Amino acid sequence: MNRRSVAALVGGTLAGVTGWDLAQRRHAILRNYPIVGHLRYLLEAVGPELRQYIVTDNDAERPFSRDQRRWVYTSSKAANRYFGFGTDNDLERVHNYPIIKHAAFPVPAPDGEPHHPDPEVPLPAAKVLGGARRRAKAFRPSSVVNISGMSFGALSAAAVTALNKGAAMAGALHNTGEGGVSPYHLGGGELVWQIGTGYFGCRDGDGRFSLPRLVDRVAATPQIRAIEIKLSQGAKPGLGGMLPGAKVTPEIAAIRGVPVGVDCKSPAGHSAFRDVDGLLELVETIAAATGLPVGVKSAVGQERFWRDLAARMAGTGTGVDFVTVDGGEGGTGAAPLVFSDHVALPFKWALPRVYRAFAEEGLHHDVVFVGSGKLGIPENALLALAAGCDMINVGRTAMFALGCIQAQRCHTGRCPSGVATQSAWLQHGLDPELKSARCANYLATLRFELLCLARACGVVHPALVPPDAIELLDVDLKTVPVDELLGYRPGWGLPGPADVDAITRLMAPTG
Repeated sequence: MNRRSVAALVGGTLAGVTGWDLAQRRHAILRNYPIVGHLRYLLEAVGPELRQYIVTDNDAERPFSRDQRRWVYTSSKAANRYFGFGTDNDLERVHNYPIIKHAAFPVPAPDGEPHHPDPEVPLPAAKVLGGARRRAKAFRPSSVVNISGMSFGALSAAAVTALNKGAAMAGALHNTGEGGVSPYHLGGGELVWQIGTGYFGCRDGDGRFSLPRLVDRVAATPQIRAIEIKLSQGAKPGLGGMLPGAKVTPEIAAIRGVPVGVDCKSPAGHSAFRDVDGLLELVETIAAATGLPVGVKSAVGQERFWRDLAARMAGTGTGVDFVTVDGGEGGTGAAPLVFSDHVALPFKWALPRVYRAFAEEGLHHDVVFVGSGKLGIPENALLALAAGCDMINVGRTAMFALGCIQAQRCHTGRCPSGVATQSAWLQHGLDPELKSARCANYLATLRFELLCLARACGVVHPALVPPDAIELLDVDLKTVPVDELLGYRPGWGLPGPADVDAITRLMAPTG
């Protein structure tokens, strides 16, 4: 093709676009500025990437800063995660900035312990899951850091496979998300089966909860170690979910127990119970039928529910084995902007309200508290543990370990890294074998740094770091001790004496 032909083709194309722009009525900018107006939409489309790599500084981005993402990326690759030349944070102008107060006499690492993160080195939870209520299959999780609920369907098969195999390498638990147990969850990692309002995998033909189907699934899947009933999640508190019919493939339909090609909706509320007594009855029914620990996950809204739950547990002797508190900061799920920004308390506000409700009834040592909500960074995780959590769940940071670039395209199905998509082409670039190792490295590094921080504070395990070991910086050289901020009484935020003794013995040097 000669130059004249190329020029004619280009000119004809531009003329055609100009004509379309002038004739269409949907976009005023294009009618007023044909051709050139398209640049506006192009820049808008790539705006997050431009800000991510060119405009913003290391700490300005949300929800995770460049420094935080860099730490996860280097941790997952077992690369140099050190930062030189001191902090680049402006400590005199920060607000609610955590400072960990190290001890004058830190706890030394045992002789022979690796001086680097190792996925094969466990960091067990300080409490036994299901131990207080003597569940038949109670157990002590071998990792304080575990993978949060992210369903197959929301995430790709390659991503779920990588997460599960990574969890297996690191000895961590993998929460299934409410989409049910898929073949991609069976790569060796132990599971927490999350049951949402759609009862996927344990529903009857009318979409109602089916105990026999749940029991059958548990019997057929020894990897399931606990059951989590999801009341709500931080990404979309008070809303149900929707998987469009176009995405309900035969595979997803079989896993969830729904028709192929039909919109798959999770209602906003549960049909199996309508109040606290009904919830506790279902918890005890499932625990008796399976022997597994059973808990709930929820974002935190009205405080009365938590006080009623704790009071009923204290009065009846029945109850949940664990509570997963999800922060309203949002997660991988897509939601209306107002729900993401303004519904449900952020984690730092949410956890203390739940913890205090149980502590005032004397139940805080009987319940395992699990934190979820931007806790995949060491200082955030330690703050959660000091405030009363016994374990933490990580979601988006685990996705970073798989290659997520925070493109914020999770809701479009066009995730460029192949994590949050069902596109075969986009997910073919995500190698589950490679990424599973990176996931395991990240989990191990977070555990390693939590242990190092705990020893710097003079204790042998991060769950033993007391709330008063952390202060929050504020402007004008003011600080706020965390225990005062949370309104905790002496001893709150720590495991009970028996659990302290047990975890201290487990963490003692061997040999």
